[in-house]
This record gives sequence, C-alpha cells and structure tokens, in this order.
Amino acid sequence: MNLAGRAACIAAGVGGNRTPRTMRIAFLFVILAGALFYGYVAFVDLPFMTRTGRLAAGFFPRVIAVSAVVITLWTLIEELRNSHDDEHHPQTRDVVVLIVLALGYGVLMRLFGGFPATVIFLGIALSYFDRGRYVRNAVTAVLVPTCVYLLFDKLLNASMPPALFELPI
Repeated sequence: MNLAGRAACIAAGVGGNRTPRTMRIAFLFVILAGALFYGYVAFVDLPFMTRTGRLAAGFFPRVIAVSAVVITLWTLIEELRNSHDDEHHPQTRDVVVLIVLALGYGVLMRLFGGFPATVIFLGIALSYFDRGRYVRNAVTAVLVPTCVYLLFDKLLNASMPPALFELPI
C-alpha cells in the first residue's frame, strides 16, 4: 500500500484494525490547529481584493482555510460522538510517525525552503512506509518536488516557500 493510502486508512480507521479513538482525536486536533494557523495567515497577511476590485492572492487560501476548518470540525465532532473501545493497535506508531514527520516537514520548509524540504520529507516518509523499494522511493522523492517546482515556480510564476538558509540548488 502506498503512503497516501496507508495514511488515509490510518486516519479513517478502516481495514479491520482501527487506531485508538484518542489517537484519531489527537490527530484531528493537530490538523485543526494547522488549519486555524493557515486561516490566520490567509485572513491577516494576504489581501482579498486588489486596488482595481479583482480577487487577489488571499481569495483561494481563505476558501481552503475555511473549508479545512469546517471539515475538520465536522469530523472531530463525529468522532467525539462515536464511542469506540480504546485498545492498543499497531497503527498507533504509524500515526505518531506521520505526525512527527509532518512537524519536521514544517521546520525543514522554513529552514531550507520548499524544494529541499519536500525531497527530504518524501525520502524519509517513503523509506519508512514503503520499505525495500529504494530506487522507486528515491525517484519519487526527487521527481514529485521537481514537478511541483516546475509547475508553480516556472509555469504559474508562483513563488515557492522561502528559506532561512539558501542552498546552492
């Protein structure tokens, strides 16, 4: 199973082995905190309209932020309403690893910028979740950020996240 499929199964608790209820709730609170922070940045730092009355750079991030908060709150409320027995399951470790990797990705993004951070994050995540496929993991870890960089930075002329330490790339 690939990384995205495994993460979706872990978060949704499907596949026969469910993660403990408390881990899903904690995971949803982390996602909610991230969505709220993203919303704060979208509403405070990005302009909604240009001087000519057109939609500016803050429109789409606001839609995404409000959607993320609403969907996460809805899922969190549903999870709190459901009563499941809390047991120890092997997927608990995967959830914790995924949360730690996501937090580390945020730190790497700020330190080294979008491209190197994504290469490092994907390399570590794929080596953990998709063991034994070293060539495919390395190719994926390099090609996905490269395609994203070419799409956003070159084709769409949207800047990638800046870095505190510029790498000679």
